Amino acid sequence: MTTEPLSFPRRYARTQRFTLGAPRAFTVSPDGSRVVFLRSSSGTDRANQLWVLDVAEGQERVAADPRTLLGGATERLSTAERARRERSREGGAGIVGYATDTAVELASFALSGRLFTAELRAGTARELRVPGPVIDPRPSPDGRLVAYVRGGALRVVGAEGDDDRALVEPESDADSGTVSYGLAEFIAAEEMGRSRGFWWSPEGDRLLVARVDDAPVRRWWISDPAQPERAPQQVGYPAAGTDNADVRLFVVSLDGVRTEVVWDRAHYPYLAHVHWSAAGAPLILVQARDQRSQLFLAVDPDTGATRMVHADEDRQWLDLFPGVPCWSPAGQLVRIADEGGARVLAFGERPFTGPQLHVRAVLDVSDDDVLIAASAGEAATAPETGEVHVYRVNELGVERLSQEPGVHAAVRGGGVTVLVSSVPDRPGAQVQVLRDGKRAATVASYAESPGLSPRVTFTEGGARKISCALLMPTDYDGVTPLPVLMDPYGGPHGPRVLAAHNAHLTSQWFADQGFAVVVADGRGTPGRSPAWEKAVRDDFTLALDDQIDALHGLAERFPLDLSRVAIRGWSFGGWLAGLAVLRRPDVFHAGIAGAPVTDWRLYDTHYTERYLGDPATAAEAYAKSSLITDDGLSAPAEPHRPLMIVHGLADDNVVVAHALRLSSALLAAGRPHEVLPLSGVTHMTPQEQVAENLLLLQVDFLKRALKLA
Repeated sequence: MTTEPLSFPRRYARTQRFTLGAPRAFTVSPDGSRVVFLRSSSGTDRANQLWVLDVAEGQERVAADPRTLLGGATERLSTAERARRERSREGGAGIVGYATDTAVELASFALSGRLFTAELRAGTARELRVPGPVIDPRPSPDGRLVAYVRGGALRVVGAEGDDDRALVEPESDADSGTVSYGLAEFIAAEEMGRSRGFWWSPEGDRLLVARVDDAPVRRWWISDPAQPERAPQQVGYPAAGTDNADVRLFVVSLDGVRTEVVWDRAHYPYLAHVHWSAAGAPLILVQARDQRSQLFLAVDPDTGATRMVHADEDRQWLDLFPGVPCWSPAGQLVRIADEGGARVLAFGERPFTGPQLHVRAVLDVSDDDVLIAASAGEAATAPETGEVHVYRVNELGVERLSQEPGVHAAVRGGGVTVLVSSVPDRPGAQVQVLRDGKRAATVASYAESPGLSPRVTFTEGGARKISCALLMPTDYDGVTPLPVLMDPYGGPHGPRVLAAHNAHLTSQWFADQGFAVVVADGRGTPGRSPAWEKAVRDDFTLALDDQIDALHGLAERFPLDLSRVAIRGWSFGGWLAGLAVLRRPDVFHAGIAGAPVTDWRLYDTHYTERYLGDPATAAEAYAKSSLITDDGLSAPAEPHRPLMIVHGLADDNVVVAHALRLSSALLAAGRPHEVLPLSGVTHMTPQEQVAENLLLLQVDFLKRALKLA
């Protein structure tokens, strides 16, 4: 008897886009002897284990196995933990995150709401029996204590499991259930890149702790109509123009004494970043509501007073970047700034890079240099389409560490660099452990091979030289004009043109169904220049103009059939697909809008107001960039084109009201369309059968809509 091989959509779903089994979340010990990381046991296993690599011996061993620690029991997640994972788009299971002490001797993590620690040298793990459910446990720098959040309170327990106590708890007079200590609020985790709510002092004698009160936040209800016996879930959602959570910051000593950190919260309500190291005073970054001004503040932990270290202003908006602001070991402020039309690395007021590089993140800061991730800037000698490289920067200049064309990232410590490289002609990512620039070890990946190699051409399209990836069928003859499928995200935070193999697997699968697939990163997408990203201020529809510009530019050089053009996308890409069908039916003949934002007034504050402003004073910008208004469809054009709308009913990021209101407006306008509701699905689609069939149904719709044989 033979077994029918699994289809690509099923394998893609089962392996979570071929990410399961791949190592991730690296930490290097300060002596360079150990690399700690997460990895599941196979390419279909969701449960991550905690691993340790001995660099000198090149040997890997498991430090903590969730199945052993839970005794084979099914993992159970609290509502708060599920929300944290949704914010970080975490689809894995088992140990999905961990924290270590400074020496990287002790790690702590939560499993099924229980607290565990692992001694990383010995490779032993055990449970600390404390009341649960536990969220975000983090050891003190000296490894003597572990702080964690439970029930809105920040607690601390000895590393041996002794003296468990609450350091700070919600006040008795606070609104019931609205106050928490030690957790990031929705807007920080979803949009600011701040997933934490507490930070240890370098000495381990006190902590900075965020206090969040979301009582001011508007309440929405999310229900699952397929489960009518279940009560709807109440969530606080800060839609554009409405109130955010009230966020304060306290220094909390181990005896529970609190000292509030004082700054002008009325003018700078967003707590965007917190850094506390031995190199200087606690450092916080706070932003104005309109994100056009921000302050870098040093905190006196004894009094809570703050002093300004640096201030930024921008007439459009100020971006936030991973790894900064921070202090260098010598006590200099390290930051990423937009200066002279370029995104640069700066020490204090002095830029250390120029327009040849577009700096994207600070990866590590040492006595000798700063490790950064950057793409080619506007003044680069070559566009390096889709590439991101790792560089060392100091007063002597800039040195590139990654060499192969691709997307690279790194983690560093103790003279050891973990270089993670994804390239176009090799599946997955290669992980090299480098000492003094030479390979000392590698970290194995257990991820499955996709069995599919993208036939991708990286190029530029249109008058604006838009970065594009063009994918043709594997067996394409190179001559016959093909129907086109535009496959963008196309907006802020989400570059899709990446010089990496696995980034284009789904696009290649669609290409193999008979399409020329075009992925284009127009204005608004990151990685090129500040002006490129900020061009969409007050007008998201420029993203659609650039999709069209790229399409027509490529059609001059490649055999594209412009009489049969479709577009598909998810989230911002879903909005873009809907906009394409409604506004430019002369170009687009069908669209698939997955989890689309249809009315920007219904999306969150920090994201939407950054680009479109306050809806109370920028009503025209919101109406122009939305698919619907209070009066129905916004600026629809003729003829109407086939549109499939896909949305998860449990989505708490882009709520299903977006899709339902669009469907109602289309119906009122007499425009046929299809709606595919996904019961129990959030903004992610991790369910295997759902993810597989969703791809198959999209192909079926496209072939019907474009009248393909």
